[in-house]
Amino acid sequence: MPLAIDLIFFDGCPHADTARERLRAALADAGLPAEWRERNQSDPGLPAEWRRFPSPTVLINGVDVAGASAAAGTACRVGGAPSVAMIRAALRA
Repeated sequence: MPLAIDLIFFDGCPHADTARERLRAALADAGLPAEWRERNQSDPGLPAEWRRFPSPTVLINGVDVAGASAAAGTACRVGGAPSVAMIRAALRA
């Protein structure tokens, strides 16, 4: 089954670039290509299902690698971007 990897963020999120760097590093560690879909919560056409996560969120097959449940709306993720270790663990699961 191919992996579905999504990075969810909003414009101006101070941790979005860190999330990209960590996602790239975790994928490289796993020997996988640095490929994912970006879901910008600032896009007015984005479906509501992508707006319920804090920014930044990395989803692997629809599951938040940080283990958090969906938020009620666009907000910063407490603690910043998910760690490389969290992303690696989700890739292995």
